[in-house]
Amino acid sequence: MNAKPAITVGGLSFEWDLANGRFLFEGQESVLFWTSTAMKMFFDSIEEISGEDAANVVLESTGYRQGLIVGGYFQNMEGVSAAEASQLITNTYASAGWGLAEIKELDVEARTLEVHLKNSWEHTINVAQEKKEGGSFLPAHYAGIFSSLFNENIWYKVVHHQLDGYEESVIQYFPSEETIQKNIHRLSRVKEEEKINELERLVDEKTQELSEMIKEISSPLIPVLEGIVVVPLLGTYDEARAEELLVKTLQNMPKHKAKYLILDLTGLNTNFTHHAAMLIEKLGSTASLIGTQTILVGISAKMSQTITEATINLSKFECFQTLQHGIHYALAQNGRSII
Repeated sequence: MNAKPAITVGGLSFEWDLANGRFLFEGQESVLFWTSTAMKMFFDSIEEISGEDAANVVLESTGYRQGLIVGGYFQNMEGVSAAEASQLITNTYASAGWGLAEIKELDVEARTLEVHLKNSWEHTINVAQEKKEGGSFLPAHYAGIFSSLFNENIWYKVVHHQLDGYEESVIQYFPSEETIQKNIHRLSRVKEEEKINELERLVDEKTQELSEMIKEISSPLIPVLEGIVVVPLLGTYDEARAEELLVKTLQNMPKHKAKYLILDLTGLNTNFTHHAAMLIEKLGSTASLIGTQTILVGISAKMSQTITEATINLSKFECFQTLQHGIHYALAQNGRSII
């Protein structure tokens, strides 16, 4: 048995070195794959790992760069013009199982042409993958080939794919400033923007959740005894938070049949401002309209000074040093006491 069988098809040589497990195409080491199974799995794996958009850029970039190598090979042939090389390329690719390719409308001076592809291996894989759109490897591959042959950057536009229901794919080629590097950078920017948008969405969601949580725990209305509720004021109150407190307190007091509203100001000792004083005055005055008496507890010496400087009159409210004193007072008004 011949250990190195060889054949020539369409003027191109194929050789098998079975002893060393090598396959040569035109004297170059090559490999053979089943298109709709093994190569499909290869494409599927790339998409699974990197995502469909990234996989498309990877295949496009790989196809283009491989095309540069092929174009350089034919360019180095002595006495072979770009037009002649284009015919050699199509014959070579047909022999290698890359499908039927025809170069049409070739204008060497304008650096323009059309490539018509039929039954390419990429089309076979796309069919096996049940794709809705044709791939970018081969369109970019021929762009790389003619970029080398023309010594100028050539890019492409797919007129239509065979996958769209046509008998063949038609791709137009022309000089362009578009490059695979720009496509890679564009994808990076898109992915970066997607990540930023996703982070912004998560931040918005968490901020909303946090806001709702703060609303639930901020200055809760606590019924301590029959007819007596306590609202501890904590932190800093801006306009929105002050309005939330006012509405929440007034809505819930009737439910507890509150006769006495005790505002505990202890938590404001380090954050007491003119706005806080106005909030207390407004809350107490509004509560009185629904028959609830307001009692202030936990006023420090520093807070007293701020209240005086703010020229807000809180003297209409009963004031006590501690919460315990305020509760005892409210009970005493109804003839009760804690024993």
